[in-house]
Amino acid sequence: MPTRPPFRRRRLGARLQAMRVRARMTLDDAAAALDKTRSTLHRVEQGETRADIHLVRSMMDLYDQYEPDLVEQTRRAAKPGWWVSYGLQDTGYIDVETEASHVREFCLSYVPGLLQTDAYMRAVFEAHHLQRSDREFENQVKVRLIRQLRLTDSEDSLELVALIDEGVLRKEVGGVSVMRGQLHHLLLASRLASVTLRVLPDRLGAHHGMNGAFIVLGFPESDPEVLYTEYVTGSLHIEADAEVNAAKLLFEHLLSKALDPDKSVALIERVLAERFGPE
Repeated sequence: MPTRPPFRRRRLGARLQAMRVRARMTLDDAAAALDKTRSTLHRVEQGETRADIHLVRSMMDLYDQYEPDLVEQTRRAAKPGWWVSYGLQDTGYIDVETEASHVREFCLSYVPGLLQTDAYMRAVFEAHHLQRSDREFENQVKVRLIRQLRLTDSEDSLELVALIDEGVLRKEVGGVSVMRGQLHHLLLASRLASVTLRVLPDRLGAHHGMNGAFIVLGFPESDPEVLYTEYVTGSLHIEADAEVNAAKLLFEHLLSKALDPDKSVALIERVLAERFGPE
């Protein structure tokens, strides 16, 4: 299977293509005017080839459309992601999340990565039993902690709506001490303006979300949303409107069945007191 281009490049390419379409120019006409081959311009629009700033400026002139943030987006798309220096691939989930402005995440088994403590995430990584060096393991922890900083970053903020199955709160990931710390951390995180924390209670019984966890990521400038889901041997990035919309409807349905934020916090406090006790 061919490697998917980095999301930043695909997102930029989609904006450039939309500009061309609004200008009512065909790919052939635009390529000739820009002194490019048709295949070269097509690869730029698909994110397969990097677009340089000079080309993007020429496109804005040709299409008679000026978008002030497009040059900065071009610079960002031309650079490797910050996570690459930690040994992670440039086309995974972080590639997409870094560009997102808001995330809706439904979790059945684990606390969302953006809300995990250091100790909890280490227990999760260790449970996967993957072949990795100590350095790779530590890098994974560092990357996840860096991702969490956006929840409190006033300049590049990320809004999170986390919908957690009640069973997640009771599962002793890493043992009693680790879970005690994790639940305390959830209570603190719930106070952040960028975080909405909701719990789907056990008393609900069977529900439509039991087939699996998923994440819907949204972006600024009304760019199309992305559905992300993991399975036993990999993950999927889904951008088809019908599937993304179906996932959004499911998330809203589950949210309507969940406890409200105050009652969710009260449940976490109750589980903390009854199951994991004081320190």
